[in-house]
Amino acid sequence: MPTARFFCPTPLQADSQITLPESLAHHALRVLRLPAGTTVILFDGRGGQYPAVLQTQGRTALADVGRHETVECELRGHLTLIQGIASGDKMDWVVEKAVELGVSTLIPVAADRSVLRLSGPRLEKRLARWQAIIQAASEQCGRNRLMQIHEPAPLRDHLAALNGLSLFCHPDGDSDFSQALSNAQDTLNVLVGPEGGWSPEELDLARHHGLQGVRFGPRVLRTETAGLAMTAAATALLGW
Repeated sequence: MPTARFFCPTPLQADSQITLPESLAHHALRVLRLPAGTTVILFDGRGGQYPAVLQTQGRTALADVGRHETVECELRGHLTLIQGIASGDKMDWVVEKAVELGVSTLIPVAADRSVLRLSGPRLEKRLARWQAIIQAASEQCGRNRLMQIHEPAPLRDHLAALNGLSLFCHPDGDSDFSQALSNAQDTLNVLVGPEGGWSPEELDLARHHGLQGVRFGPRVLRTETAGLAMTAAATALLGW
């Protein structure tokens, strides 16, 4: 059985003993039923990881934290996925798989044709859910740095701040995805519209900011598939 990994929301320090947060302790001791004396891996999202030994003191769960290990599995380049918000639980799927594929930053876009609209308490609840998914996916896949996720905003709010090669997926794009990647260096931004695609106004806005429209094969992929497929293809083609 592989060593269990847990994200710790408080900064870790080598050669120390910490009291585990209640949710982490519950998962380790009651869900996974790990006994005292079990060696686990803890990480705090700042890079690297710490071997630790679980201890119990009454109903309190502790961990004897060992030395810092500089273990990383991040991509060689910085990849940002700018995703038009999808409906239902599709965004949860995108968030989870983006972590597994090594995406550095995920920017949900409240696109013109997005069905799901988030604001107020509903937005706060969804952001908290996405953050929990990021943490759990990082535990599972071995990442020691958490993918960053932005609060949803219209496309126009993000375009001016983009650096590096920026490609938006469109069936009538000007070039093939693989051809466009020849201009990539160490930063890549991939933009994918919601279920209904980008609106004409959003396409005009993207081109105005110098973004390049690209095709990704002869088939039209669903929104929850396109960005993840392009991410996997880019990391392979760029050797990241």
